[in-house]
Amino acid sequence: MIVAIDVLKWPGVNVAFLTAFFGTIALTVGAAVYGRRRPVGAPITWGQAMLAATYVFAVLFLAYGVVPHQWLTHEQNELNWRADKIWIGHNAAAQYQLTWLPLDVTFQALGDMIVVGIYAFFLALQIFMWSWWQRRGRPKPAPELPTSTYGRPLVRK
Repeated sequence: MIVAIDVLKWPGVNVAFLTAFFGTIALTVGAAVYGRRRPVGAPITWGQAMLAATYVFAVLFLAYGVVPHQWLTHEQNELNWRADKIWIGHNAAAQYQLTWLPLDVTFQALGDMIVVGIYAFFLALQIFMWSWWQRRGRPKPAPELPTSTYGRPLVRK
């Protein structure tokens, strides 16, 4: 007996969100691949600068606009995470009952926390990529020589 499983019909899978998320990651990796082969300090033309600015704008638009929007649309429409569905709390209607917790956490709040995580992930990725781009091509510092107890370098010829 063969069981066919359609992965795209599983609950929690949204093609638009996954395409936007992994597309943004792929575009970021593409910029890193290009940065590795581009010589440091090479002159750039006006057209190349405009193309690079458009590319960066598109990646940031996807990361901070499209991906969070697709997640919010997915959680509100397909997952049906509403403000009246309680995820964690002391209420009997909560999915996980925690009697010591003085508040209720709804599924909508959980979805909003996931969006904050998406923003934090892309912000960290953006900071890392800008830092990496600025540091590329710098020579690595020479290793320090070991010193004696008197503070002089130990050099053997």
